[in-house]
Amino acid sequence: SGSAFSLLTTRRRLLWLYRSLCSADSCAPPGGKQDKTRPASECSAAETQYGKCVPEHGDCGAGLRESTCRDLTDQIHCKIPCNWKKDISDCKYKFGPWGSCDTDTKSRSGALKRALFNAECQPTVTVSKPCSPRAKKTRTRGES
Repeated sequence: SGSAFSLLTTRRRLLWLYRSLCSADSCAPPGGKQDKTRPASECSAAETQYGKCVPEHGDCGAGLRESTCRDLTDQIHCKIPCNWKKDISDCKYKFGPWGSCDTDTKSRSGALKRALFNAECQPTVTVSKPCSPRAKKTRTRGES
């Protein structure tokens, strides 16, 4: 067991030495993140325009969105959650608690936290959903 410990210690030392001597560009592992097939974008986030996420199947799930900068257009992967409103999918909101049921519907408001992909977002939104069909039963102790 002593030899296994010393081998592990030696490996750690060699890994530390390798990392300290190598810069990220000169010693990137084969197939690692530094080995890109396309060059890094020369466009800043501010000058890049993004299109809406278009799901590959149906109206939610994995899809693609167009990314355009200057005269270069690219397709990037995106995802629309299947339980979310499609028109505000690129906008992140902080929501308050659900209100009480009114005409079998309850709603809540949200304030904009941030906009993703340069999306144009409303400062506040209100979402609603149907109330559950039956009221929750409260159980008392001792009942069977």
